[in-house]
Amino acid sequence: MKFNIYFTKKQFTLKYLSIVILLLSSYAVKAQTLTVSGTSWAVPILSITEAGSDYSGPYQSAANQILLTASVPLLLGSAKVSVHYQANPTWNNALILSAKRTGNGTTVCLLCNITGGTAYQALTLTDIELFRIVAVLALASYSNIPIQLELSGVSVTIPAAAYNSRVVFTISAL
Repeated sequence: MKFNIYFTKKQFTLKYLSIVILLLSSYAVKAQTLTVSGTSWAVPILSITEAGSDYSGPYQSAANQILLTASVPLLLGSAKVSVHYQANPTWNNALILSAKRTGNGTTVCLLCNITGGTAYQALTLTDIELFRIVAVLALASYSNIPIQLELSGVSVTIPAAAYNSRVVFTISAL
């Protein structure tokens, strides 16, 4: 794409310069990205050996069970990282799967920040906001943002079965 822009001294005002910069920069904007890595978590639930007992729960994964890598372009300003679960293929609604951010990961952006998500949030079938990333005067690029999972609601009243779910993360502009 080629731009031909001509200005006379009278036309060269801050207003016109701002419009030109906005137009040129809009072509350079890239979307936010999110990469998820980690391993499956098989919750080790011990057998009950005494009548009348229930499972001890809640059960927590490693603090860095899931690692996220995210980038937010400067012109986007900020983005939210959301999460939900999907039954895969079977899930019992009495089980509560939660997630939290246990650290900020690493970044070279000095003025960027991550907010929220440091307390467990119960996952649902629809997206809930886990945390936000704010880009200030630079590309906000974070790697290895650690996420921990928690499973609660495990009880002898839940039918014995292998329950599985998939955790889905989404990044979107604010």
